[in-house]
Amino acid sequence: MKAIHNPLTNVQLELLKTFSHQLSDTDIVELRRVLALFFAQRAIQQANKVWDEKEWTNEDVDRMLETKMRKK
Repeated sequence: MKAIHNPLTNVQLELLKTFSHQLSDTDIVELRRVLALFFAQRAIQQANKVWDEKEWTNEDVDRMLETKMRKK
């Protein structure tokens, strides 16, 4: 028997359950802001982890900014 694939992620399903009622436009803007901050903080944490693991300095980053690092 073939498993049924749910097209929604676990986050999408949870948000649908949590917000099954109407929100005001103001609340929607605030929710978007909160979610943006959440994901920004996660990205910063990951960047800091790489920075620490690689023991980068500000000089390393300045050098990277001046270097074409994109692969073709």
